[in-house]
Amino acid sequence: MTLLHHVSIINRNAEDAFHFYRNILGLDLTMKTVNQDDYRMYHLFFGDKEGRVGSEVTIFEITEGPDKKFGTNDIERLLFKVPSIDSLHFWLARLDAFNVCHYGIERFANRDLIRFEGPDDTGLGFVVMHESEQIDEFMPPQHTEIPLAHRILALDSVHLRTRFSKATVNELERYHDFIERDTLNFFDSEHNVSVLSNDDVMYHEIYVIQDNHSENSVSSIGSIHHVAISIADTEHLRSFEASLNERNIVNSSIKNREFFQSIYYRDPNHILIEIATVEGKKSTQPNQSATEFKHIPLVLPEYLESKREVISSQLTH
Repeated sequence: MTLLHHVSIINRNAEDAFHFYRNILGLDLTMKTVNQDDYRMYHLFFGDKEGRVGSEVTIFEITEGPDKKFGTNDIERLLFKVPSIDSLHFWLARLDAFNVCHYGIERFANRDLIRFEGPDDTGLGFVVMHESEQIDEFMPPQHTEIPLAHRILALDSVHLRTRFSKATVNELERYHDFIERDTLNFFDSEHNVSVLSNDDVMYHEIYVIQDNHSENSVSSIGSIHHVAISIADTEHLRSFEASLNERNIVNSSIKNREFFQSIYYRDPNHILIEIATVEGKKSTQPNQSATEFKHIPLVLPEYLESKREVISSQLTH
């Protein structure tokens, strides 16, 4: 099972991010929790109504620091899967209604899409589901005013901008079972793009943009922090950890997040990748129908429950 497990973003304000992803994009808040490496930082999970692997985007709140700086060796954009070209027209009107910067309907890699900018100018987009996919395979978000026919279905793809694209392509093919399907130009630019995809029920693509002219990006507020790729279970994760060690690749070692277990490392172009298990003890977010951030209870893994009062006092909202 090879999927984009989830994609994680850095935003300056958790409440603003909640308003955008929950109330404008219509994703369900599947968990309001904290960063387990820094309890002062909110970690929000948004996805379909079941919070399934392959549907979730997560937000880390970092309140202080500079904005991101464009450049190569970066995760440039995340695109969400929507049902149809009619859905794109619906979203154009909705983005306009909320004064969200976008670039209209475009055609890229034989697919119709809209690129737009999220909170702190995070690169996001909508793209029409692939023709091989079946609408009944998805579980669209539930707690939303968006018409069912136009709701976000899942994650679809990410755009990576890299200095040495072949190195990232090799990493994704050899160790993560993505397959290079095509090469093309990035919109009207001179940059070549490798298009990779999985062979899973939930179709995902990774676009690797060759850019050895730009300076390196600076990851900060507004950046897509990392891409998580799924792995079946802890046994397979241990094997992957052993393969990283055999290759002398620096890694985090396995982290038990309770909701899943994972390991972090950087690919040859310094792209941060998390490998996360499909299995795990996912908590249910109480009061998902609430539309105000302050009314959403905080979910903590069991090992942090004894620290709830201290943790709550350190959060900014």
